[in-house]
Amino acid sequence: MRIFYSKPQYDMKRTLALLILFFGFGAIVGSQPVSNVQLQFRPPSVPLITHDPYFSIWSPSDRLTDMETVHWTGAKNPLNSMIRIDGKTYRLMGSSPSYVEPMKQLSLKVFPTNTVYQFGGAGVRVSMTFTSPLLVKDIEVLSRPVTYVSWKVESTDSKAHDIQIYFACGSELSVNKTDQEIGWEQPDIKGLKTERIGTLEQKYLNKHGDNVRIDWGYIYLSVPESQKSSISVAQRSSLADSFVKTGVLPESEKSSEQKKADAGSISMASAWDLGKKGTAPYTVWAMVAYDDIYSIRYFESDLRAWWRRSGMTFDNLLMTASTDHDRLIMTCNSFDRELMADLNTAGGEKYAQMCALVYRQCLSAHKLVADNKGNPLFFPKENFSNGCIGTVDVIYPFSPFALFFSPVLAKAMLRPVLDYSSSPRWKFPFAPHDLGQYPYATGQVYGGGENDESDQMPVEETGNMLIMLAALAKVEGNADFSKQYWPVIEKWADYIISKGFDPENQLCTDDFAGHLAHNVNLSAKAIIALRSYSMLCDMNGYKEKAASSLEKAATLAKEWINLATEGNHTLLAYDQKSTWSQKYNLVWDKILGFNLFPKEVLDREINFYKTKIAEFGLPLDNRERYSKNDWITWSATLADNKNDFRLIFDPVYHYADKTANRVPVSDWYIVDNAQMVGFQARSVVGGYYIKMLDNKELWKKWAGNK
Repeated sequence: MRIFYSKPQYDMKRTLALLILFFGFGAIVGSQPVSNVQLQFRPPSVPLITHDPYFSIWSPSDRLTDMETVHWTGAKNPLNSMIRIDGKTYRLMGSSPSYVEPMKQLSLKVFPTNTVYQFGGAGVRVSMTFTSPLLVKDIEVLSRPVTYVSWKVESTDSKAHDIQIYFACGSELSVNKTDQEIGWEQPDIKGLKTERIGTLEQKYLNKHGDNVRIDWGYIYLSVPESQKSSISVAQRSSLADSFVKTGVLPESEKSSEQKKADAGSISMASAWDLGKKGTAPYTVWAMVAYDDIYSIRYFESDLRAWWRRSGMTFDNLLMTASTDHDRLIMTCNSFDRELMADLNTAGGEKYAQMCALVYRQCLSAHKLVADNKGNPLFFPKENFSNGCIGTVDVIYPFSPFALFFSPVLAKAMLRPVLDYSSSPRWKFPFAPHDLGQYPYATGQVYGGGENDESDQMPVEETGNMLIMLAALAKVEGNADFSKQYWPVIEKWADYIISKGFDPENQLCTDDFAGHLAHNVNLSAKAIIALRSYSMLCDMNGYKEKAASSLEKAATLAKEWINLATEGNHTLLAYDQKSTWSQKYNLVWDKILGFNLFPKEVLDREINFYKTKIAEFGLPLDNRERYSKNDWITWSATLADNKNDFRLIFDPVYHYADKTANRVPVSDWYIVDNAQMVGFQARSVVGGYYIKMLDNKELWKKWAGNK
């Protein structure tokens, strides 16, 4: 299925917005920055190759040459690049070989689907671009595990220069631990020069867990034959030394059955000899790809990636990706420009930059597969939390991203949870926490698992599911999806009615804070969930149930206001005086247009939050000095004006710009010093996009199936 995003409407106001973004954010691929008036943003870690929880490579440094690139977990996943200009070699990427001088990095720009580095020296300017075409309106392309890496070279001194370019991928990309044995080959693929590395053991789906990497399947480096490049697989030092000295690669080593990934640091490389190039720009590019063969164990079935559902081979995928290169580069650039303009309109320049930074992080924390019936299933991994798969309270904060861009992906996330909850395996009257531990979606592992109610999150997860189903129905204009699972939804609604308003001593999504009874924010979620059920009843023709549940939700909302309010704010728990907490769950009352909680309640909360903001954000509540930046964004979206939104949100940008923790954006940190407490590279930062749902025109435009 392909769903293309709508074309932009070009009017005077929009043209002005695009010009502001162009001058404010620098250039997309193929153009140069034209102004020094721009955000000098320093990402904590830079997305380079980003596709799924196993194939996700980042640069944790200010300059691309300062450090070796890493997997999101921090494990070494080295990518290296150099350029040879008139016989002298300069490093562009990676800290090795250390004896080669790094070329001066002029700029770094991170866009939703592109990361663009610019370098300059020796009379030459080089743009190095990483494009992961994660186009949410085209899930066929979205599911392809292929990133394009390109080098655009041009003279800056009006002289011709003799140019060679080098790029290498380390064998570490194909192993969990570097003591694993590997093999390599150069497969014959029409129109491409290709090499691949993988473990010799090749036991697919052989492990599950959190801080682990894939050790089945193959990492590929592939270049179109038309570029007349050379390729080689050899020891990393041999490849680099030969290129530095001569501009060419050594012959490939023969694959040894006894070679370990760390024995000689095997890499695969490509080199281009551009010859004498004058002032006209010249571009070469390569594809870095990963064939995981099998992706997810879903109860009794081992599922393949979505792009494989019709029997496509990986050779055919690479040929198709090569053919699609020019089209996809243009599409990604257009997508980035349009999205950046709309993000800026909604929340300002800092908001736009943060949404751009986390765009690929959000998607690469998921895997898109096809089930045995041909349905898309979209599984999140709970990165550096406990490694769970299909976690409902991870889907919930991410859901604004999916709801904004693609109801198809939203349903693909919710379907596995609903199917599991409808099965005999799940015996409880509330929604599950998870489906297992990645990549095994084989049954809940958190808390009491499938056996008992200990350490479950019953009100949390049940409320989450009902609210997300209502939001999905709102964007689709019907509740047909929920009707397929109506017995489960009825059961959940009954549970919320009986247990939701004054929750017992239980966990919520902020489980790191421990159990809490009488949780006011959780109570607000339950009330909105009950109203969501009423909406679903009404849309599915159950008018009496719709009316009675609406009346009940309205009554509880009034009682909530009376019990939760203390002076100029609301409490953390009904029985805890002189406390407070962010009421981020109230945002759905505003977005879904329920209006259970009067505007003055939301205004009072915003005004109180403004008195509690620290340098790097709004604390989660009065108990600790940490916060969650997804919830900060939701709380900020309660504001009725852009100035208040920016006042509360912009410290999130400041945190990312200043934190000493050089990892893909963490959502849990200390608001006084930007120190990460835990979590990184998680999809929950898709919650930033909730501000876009607050703009009905933008939501309708981007979610539209055009």
